[in-house]
Amino acid sequence: QVQLVESGGGLVQAGGSLRLSCAASGRTFSSYAMGWFRQAPGKEREFVAAISWSGGYTLHADSVKGRFTISRDNAKNTVHLQMNSLKPEDTAVYYCAAGGPYYSDYVTSRAYEYNYWGQGTQVTVSS
Repeated sequence: QVQLVESGGGLVQAGGSLRLSCAASGRTFSSYAMGWFRQAPGKEREFVAAISWSGGYTLHADSVKGRFTISRDNAKNTVHLQMNSLKPEDTAVYYCAAGGPYYSDYVTSRAYEYNYWGQGTQVTVSS
């Protein structure tokens, strides 16, 4: 079992920055691929970014490339999402997810491959 707790959400003006954090506890964190997903009101959940267990491979959705960066610190059991140049369309509840464990350095954008999810943190970007 892996427990995930997100933090760092809030209200920010367009063009601003936020850094989301996800603290993991439970099974060996470093064996898990980690991802960030988001869901805006009335919309389906969508993939934002993912990182392999070693941090050697990352994926970012086209909508956030060049603005968001995922990273992880296995020594601290945390994963971060640095969000810059935020836009009103980035407004959503952001969820941290863990998938695995994997014994290869695997990364995926597919939500069904993540078996643990956090409760989410609200990000609101005002225009």
